[in-house]
Amino acid sequence: MNNYRKPFFDHTKRVVIKVGSNVLTQDHGLNLKAIRSISRQICRLIDKGLQVILVSSGAMASGVKKVGLSKRPDEIPSRQAAAAVGQAGLIMEYEKAFARYEKKVAQILLTSDDLSNRKRYLNARNTLYTLLSWEVVPIINENDTVMVEEIKFGDNDNLAAMITLLMDADILINLTDIDGLYTKDPRTYPDARLIPVVSTIKKSIEKYASDIPGALGRGGMLSKVKAARKLNSAGVPMVIAKGDKPDILIKLFSGKDHGTFFVPKKEKLASRKCWIAFNLKPKGAVIIDAGAQTAILKRGKSLLPSGIVDVENEFDVGAPVEFKSIDNEKLGIGLVNYSASDVRKIMGKKSGQIEKLLGQKTYDEVMHRDNLAITCEDSE
Repeated sequence: MNNYRKPFFDHTKRVVIKVGSNVLTQDHGLNLKAIRSISRQICRLIDKGLQVILVSSGAMASGVKKVGLSKRPDEIPSRQAAAAVGQAGLIMEYEKAFARYEKKVAQILLTSDDLSNRKRYLNARNTLYTLLSWEVVPIINENDTVMVEEIKFGDNDNLAAMITLLMDADILINLTDIDGLYTKDPRTYPDARLIPVVSTIKKSIEKYASDIPGALGRGGMLSKVKAARKLNSAGVPMVIAKGDKPDILIKLFSGKDHGTFFVPKKEKLASRKCWIAFNLKPKGAVIIDAGAQTAILKRGKSLLPSGIVDVENEFDVGAPVEFKSIDNEKLGIGLVNYSASDVRKIMGKKSGQIEKLLGQKTYDEVMHRDNLAITCEDSE
C-alpha cells in the first residue's frame, strides 16, 4: 500500500470519475459490461457517503454502431451527428445500469464557453450541487453537436479536470485501457515500466506520455498528464488506472496501490482562482522582472506597474492576461485593471505616477493578488 495515497482517499468526500472511450467501447459499439460494472461500483461509493460526478466518453462509438457506419467518420458534421445519435443511447444504458441500484442519473452537455463565462460557470456549479444533494449522478460530456474549435475543451481529460475544479472535488480518477503511466507504451514494449507515483510533472514525464497514444477518442496519455498538471497546480490529486480491472474503484478507495498517482501541491487553489487560471483564455501577456516574479510567487503580492517590462497583444480592462518571466516562462494569469495601451504608458513606473501619466488612477495594481492565479510549478 502506498503511503501517498491512503490519506487522500480517506478524506475524499466528492470525486470526479472520468471513463475513456477505450474502456466503454467494444466492436465499434458500447461495452455494456463495462458500463454496468462502473455504474455498480459508483453506486457502492455513493452508498458509503461519497458524492460522485461521472465524465463519460462513448457517445461517438454508440452513434457509429446505431447508425450502421463501418468506422468513426472523418468529417466534422458527420462526427457531430453520430455523437448526437449516440449520446441518447449512452445515457439510456447508464440510466438502466444505475436503476438496478435505485439511483437516478442526469445528462449534462457542456462547451468551454459555459465555463469561461462567470455567470454560466456559477450556474453550472449550482445545478450540479443541486443534483448531488438529490443523490442524482451527473453524467457529463462535451456538447459535440454544437462544438466548434473556439469553444471545445479539446478532450474529456481536460473536461474532467475542469469539472473537478468547478466542483471543488477532492480527487479525479481517470479510467483508461492501460494500468497507468508507463515509461513507454506497454502494448508495444514488454520492458515498459509502470510509474506508480508522480510527485512533479517534469519534461521526462510528458515525454513518456507523448509516446503512449490513445487508440480511440481524442485524448491519449499526454492529455491525461496535462489534466494532472492543471490539478496538481490547484492542489488536487489525480489517478490514472485501468478501467476494466474488476472493482477498480472499490480497490482504489480501500487504499490499494493501483495505477499512477499524481501528488498535488500542498496548498489548494481557491475556486475563483481556479476559474481564472483554467477557464479563461488569455487575451495577451505582460512580461515581468525578477523582483516582481519573486514578490508574486514567493510573497503573495499583487502585480504593480513597476515590475512590468513589456506588453504583448492588445487587451481591455478586466481581460484575462498571462504574466510571464523575462525568459518567457508562463507564471500565471490574472484579470487586469488597465488596458494594454495604458499598461505600456505606466510600465516600469511607480504606482504614485499613474495619475500623472494617465490623467486618472483607478488602481495601484495592474493585477490585484485576489484576481491572479499562479500556474507554474515552482511557486512554493
